Amino acid sequence: MRVPFRLLLAVIIAAVLTGCGFHLRGTVSGNLPYKTFYIALPDTSEINVWLQRYIKASGKTEIVSDAQNAEAIFQQVNDGRQKTILSVNAQGRVREYRLQMNYTFRVVNAKGQVLIAPNEINLIRDITYNDSAVLAKDLEEAMLWRDMNTDLVNQIMRRLSLIKPKNPDQEEDE
Repeated sequence: MRVPFRLLLAVIIAAVLTGCGFHLRGTVSGNLPYKTFYIALPDTSEINVWLQRYIKASGKTEIVSDAQNAEAIFQQVNDGRQKTILSVNAQGRVREYRLQMNYTFRVVNAKGQVLIAPNEINLIRDITYNDSAVLAKDLEEAMLWRDMNTDLVNQIMRRLSLIKPKNPDQEEDE
């Protein structure tokens, strides 16, 4: 039987991508180097909810409810969100807004020693504005903020899984 050219091409591309170390987004994130993890954020925080989902999905790290029982503690250092005017039209009405999110986190152990130094994540989205479609633009803005939160959590997970934690005991001995 003759193998169709497209099937052969697909197999070759799959082999090349597999061989080069390509991974789909999200397949590496979640492999945290900690057995137990505590997230020092309010239970209702959207970031806390999504971090817990991603960590539980990995199945290797257990989320604990007490910081004293955790090998690592996630702490939010800063969460700044701004909406600024980006441009105006000839009549002086707003044409575009800029949504900006500045988030800083760190990871410490139960003794308060820093495992991962403060990491800053900056996200920016621009949105057009139209006075005649106020409700639609408000919904679009809310969607962009949600998208930025999702992107933020993905970046946090990637950084937590890729950054090698410091050994605080070695720093004390030196």
